[in-house]
Amino acid sequence: MAESASKPAGDIAPGRGRVYDSITQTIGDTPLVRLQRLPQLRGVKAEILAKLEFFNPIASVKDRIGVAMVDAMEAAGALDADTVMVEPTSGNTGIALAFVAAARGYRLILVMPESMSVERRKMLALLGAELVLTPAQLGMKGAVAKAEELVRDLPKAVMPQQFKNKANPA
Repeated sequence: MAESASKPAGDIAPGRGRVYDSITQTIGDTPLVRLQRLPQLRGVKAEILAKLEFFNPIASVKDRIGVAMVDAMEAAGALDADTVMVEPTSGNTGIALAFVAAARGYRLILVMPESMSVERRKMLALLGAELVLTPAQLGMKGAVAKAEELVRDLPKAVMPQQFKNKANPA
């Protein structure tokens, strides 16, 4: 028997009927769904909830990290129209940063090993990020070193530092 559709608990249907000023405001507040049949099917007494992070604009929990790091840099006065963000990345955090940078009009250079997939590179380029590829055999250490070099050499360059940033709870 199919579960019947019902209203969420409380008076508010999250995300519905709201108008946002920016796509980045839609990040987070993703729904929890009670998986009622799974415990029954397994014969266990449990409440299992699924967090639907794919409801974020880029369909990833990393969306939260990207916007949190940019928000923190904005609050600290580290970003303005002339600032260039430079970040080493191998994946979804780079995509999230590219998404937020595009939405807020910041220039972003992402540094990654050349072994990263062509699809990932295309996604980043479509989001407006500039890509700098480093030799695959150097791995992420090579990407980090190149990103640090770019920050030293470019005027008004900053690095969100996903690996050290307190706004990234990873």
